[in-house]
Amino acid sequence: MVAGDRVHGGSSDVPVLGESRAKVLAVLQAASSPVSVGQVAERVGLHANTARFHLDGLVESGMALRSVEDRGAPGRPRALYTSTPGSARAGRRNYGLLAEILTSYVAGRVEEPARAAAEAGEAWGRYLAGPRAPFRTITAEAATRRMAEVLDEIGFVPEVVSTEQGRQVLLHHCPFRELAEDHQAVICSVHLGLMRGLLNELDAPLEATRLDPFVEPSLCVTTVAPRTESE
Repeated sequence: MVAGDRVHGGSSDVPVLGESRAKVLAVLQAASSPVSVGQVAERVGLHANTARFHLDGLVESGMALRSVEDRGAPGRPRALYTSTPGSARAGRRNYGLLAEILTSYVAGRVEEPARAAAEAGEAWGRYLAGPRAPFRTITAEAATRRMAEVLDEIGFVPEVVSTEQGRQVLLHHCPFRELAEDHQAVICSVHLGLMRGLLNELDAPLEATRLDPFVEPSLCVTTVAPRTESE
């Protein structure tokens, strides 16, 4: 994970962050009192689940502290976050620029860029699927749940729904939106390939048949259907 990367220098290590996590940390550093997930999400412009993902990553890397709200009233108390004193030394890497360079190169120089992107996505989907127990058959529900877990870890904020046409995975947040707006064929092909590769590696009775990007400003929809006999 990006949050675990460190730059070695002198007698101590300096953690480095991606763009979104650096913004979340900046909110904590600027706050005069502990803040909640909802407050961070609103200030940074992230979905609450994504904000929580980055906050928990900061806690794991020692750059933030988590506490429980003392409400003194009925109801579940909120988790509150503060930055640690050493967090001000955190640096960050511009992975966005690197992604733009590589994506624009694939789009402009690679023959059949969408196909190449889909192949790359499938390879990574197989890797991210994780090990599968031998001789065990995975159900459609379990495979969909595992796919949603991986997508959530990446930052898509997925939601699995059932429709008359079958199962769909709603992606409420695209962590690569800026790139997708300029290079939709490449980025969306990577995402669809990733889901296909993951389901293939799980030997799931499902396949991701299509990805409809930006059906709403902050929503992409993946259609999942029973695997065909040819698969």
